[in-house]
Amino acid sequence: MRKLLFQRSLFRSDIDFGILALRLSTGLFMLFGHGMPKLLHYSEKMATFPDPLSIGSPASLALAVFAEVFCSIALILGFLTRFSAITLFINMIVIALVVHLGDPWDQKEFALLYAIPYLALVCTGAGRFSLDSAISGKVGIQ
Repeated sequence: MRKLLFQRSLFRSDIDFGILALRLSTGLFMLFGHGMPKLLHYSEKMATFPDPLSIGSPASLALAVFAEVFCSIALILGFLTRFSAITLFINMIVIALVVHLGDPWDQKEFALLYAIPYLALVCTGAGRFSLDSAISGKVGIQ
């Protein structure tokens, strides 16, 4: 029992399963909770979408859709994971610290809570159960 509670990991695959769970959960929540609604209602949101980078609302919306839809799908698959995670991390930081700059903490908190797992995935990479791992030839449980 002591080993189970305090050992870093029982198997290397424990870490990989944890990374897989992190990728799948954050990717799916972002994709279906935020990205797909923006993509499906793109034309309606174009004129009123926030423009935090002063590049125009349509371009800002396009960047958000790229991050929240395409990078989320890549994250779920474990494909270009670090690129996708850093893109999503930057998206969340812009939302929290630029779009909601003057807002109370509770308006920033949600974006920052999403930013944390993205930063973790930038640090860890996709793990063994991913397309990144398959491409590099390191697939399977060891």
